[in-house]
This record gives sequence, structure tokens and C-alpha cells, in this order.
Amino acid sequence: MPEYTKKDPDSESLSADPASVNQLTTKPRLWELAVVFSKLGAIAFGGPAAHVAQIELEIVQRRRWLSREKLLDLLSISNLIPGPNSTELVIHVGLEQAGLLGAIVAGTSFIVPAMLLVWGLAFIYVKYQTIPAVGWLLYGVKPVIIAIIAQVLWKLGRSALKNIPNWSAGILVLVLYFFKINEIALMLGAGIIVSLVSNLLSSKNSKSLSVVLVPFSLFPFPLATIAAEIHPKTWTAVFLSFLKIGSVLYGSGYVLLAFVQQEFVDRTNWLTSQQLLDAVAIGQFTPGPLFTTATFIGYLVAGNLGAIAGTIGIFLPAFILVPLINPFVSKLRESSWTGGFLDGVNAASIGLMAAVAWELGRGALIDIWTIIIAITSLVILLKFPKTNSAWLVIAGAAIGWLLIFNQ
Repeated sequence: MPEYTKKDPDSESLSADPASVNQLTTKPRLWELAVVFSKLGAIAFGGPAAHVAQIELEIVQRRRWLSREKLLDLLSISNLIPGPNSTELVIHVGLEQAGLLGAIVAGTSFIVPAMLLVWGLAFIYVKYQTIPAVGWLLYGVKPVIIAIIAQVLWKLGRSALKNIPNWSAGILVLVLYFFKINEIALMLGAGIIVSLVSNLLSSKNSKSLSVVLVPFSLFPFPLATIAAEIHPKTWTAVFLSFLKIGSVLYGSGYVLLAFVQQEFVDRTNWLTSQQLLDAVAIGQFTPGPLFTTATFIGYLVAGNLGAIAGTIGIFLPAFILVPLINPFVSKLRESSWTGGFLDGVNAASIGLMAAVAWELGRGALIDIWTIIIAITSLVILLKFPKTNSAWLVIAGAAIGWLLIFNQ
């Protein structure tokens, strides 16, 4: 089994960590990947940061399939290629555990539960021109999601922020995020700065990370011209439009909304602004990747075939890019320069997750009850780290329903 942790004598947290490399479990079977990621796809509320948190809880802490450092490296690479970051992380995990077939099984299992739910809601929406009231669900679930993110930030931060350069990079990215600086620029900048600082006195020369990554980062951009002149409302047009979006979209899943506005509202007039807002609402209260908004929009534009085409189109680039880039992850750690770069990107990822947690928390912790739910959930997660987050999500939804119902 490959050595995942750095040979760092000061890395006491990893050596004592139940997810350290010497204590990793045997690789799972395909059916285990399908079960685990189907469950995660069905309960992964709260956006990419929460998805990463739930993946870390399940894969690192509960099942010990990967070390924490390995998961951070895979997350960093996912952040540097276009597409849905949390889904790409799932595909990476599947690839690490069971090869190409494992990547397909893990990624598909994570996507399908949300896709089916969104597809059903799209059918209801088209029939009744409204969406179900789910305020009670969000009221109780959101505080639980904040607690999950906070607990995983603590765990990942202990692994990623292990020296002054990394701490400095993480804090700087956290601050600069609120100045609306591009997320990719922040991650690349942090990686470069930490690598330079860490190797300032080193004379070693190695191949730059950019030499390895740039060809894969540029690969999707020719697809940006696809569907530029397509206007008929067909499933093929939906597929090509979302293939283009999935191939060039960097940053958080919420950046997707700007692309959809430009492509489906402004350029083709396939959607109204109100329909786009309703699609956003669907994405907010359904679990799984936010990119399943493509399922909803595809159904509105071209029916059942449109729902399938939109989903495949937006996720297909991730299934292509991840197997291409994954073999380079371990090699990047062998170089002090690219290893330092990944350390910086890891620190930036922690800073970005903290910023997102702050923004989500402001909207989720709106009264004394939501604060109590969040604190209670966090205490449970810290005291019993192997707690299945699905039960906390279900409990949060039930408490939210009881509180709203009794008002």
C-alpha cells in the first residue's frame, strides 16, 4: 500500500490519527463504494463545503479508506480543474480504491440520488408551476450542516495548517475571499507563495506543477465554443450546452448560476428569470451536488430526455478529467516544490471552507433554536467522531418541523 503521509517528524497529529496510513483498512469492493456514496448523495445537504465535510467523516474517520493528507491532496487537485469539486473528489476516491470502474461507480452513485429527487420535483413543478414548501426542512438541517463543516474544518485544519507559512496562507485566503477575489486565483497564489517560502533556501530543481496541470486545465476550453449557435429546444442542445458549462466552470457550484443565466436566460431564452430562481431553490434544499440543477433545467427545456442529457453533459467532463490527472497526485508529493505548492493549496482550501462556513452560518443560525441545534450537533460530532451524520441531518429536519409546526 502506498505511503500517504509525509515523513514529517513533527506531524504528531497524523501519526496518532486513526486515519493514518498504517491503520488504513483494505480497499472496498464496488458494491461498498455504491452503498457508501449513494448514502452520501442522499444526505449531502449544504453545498460543496458540507459535502467535503461529510466525505471526510465517512471516508477518513469512519471507514479509514484514505489518510486525511491524501484526501486533502485529492481535494486540492479537484479545486484546480473545472467541474463540480465535491463530485470530482468522490470520483478521485473511487479511482484510488477500485480503479476506473470504481471511479464510475462512486461518482454515479453520488449523483443519482439527487438527480432522481430533482427530476421528480421538476415533474411536479411543470405540472403545478410551483415547488413544495420546505422551509421547515432547511430550518433544522442547516444548523447541522454548519456543525459538520466546523468539525471537519477542525480535523482537516490540524493536518493542513502545520507550520507558519501554511497558517499564514490559510488566514490570508480567508480574509481575501471576502474581497471577492477569484477562488482559483487565491488557491494558485497560496500554492505558489508557500512553495517559494518553503524552498527559499533549497537548490533543488524539479518539474513545475504547472507543467503537469496546465495541459489538463486547458483541455476543456475548446469545448467553450460548442453550442454557441444552438437554439432549438432539443435534448442534444441541452447536452451540448451543459457539456460546455461543465468543461469551463471553475470555483464553487454557485458559479454555475451565472453560466446558466447567460446560457439559458439571456442567450437562448429557454428559461425565464423566475424559472431560474426556482431552479436555484430546488438546488438549495435537495441533497447532493448543486450541479443537479442541470437535471431540473434539462427537464424544463426538453422533458425526460433533457433531464438525462443535462445531467450527463455537466458531469461528463469530471469523469474524463479526474482519471487523467489522478496519476500525477502522488508524483507531485515527491518534489519539494510541487509538494509545497499542494501544501499551500491545501491551506487555501481550509481558508475557503472557513469563509463559506461563515457565510452559510450567517444564514443558518438565525435564532436561539438554530444555535442550540448547531452547538449540540457539534458537541456530538467532537465527542463521538464516528457518529453517522445522516442521523444528525434527519434529527435536524425533524426538530425543524416540530419547531415550525408549533409556531
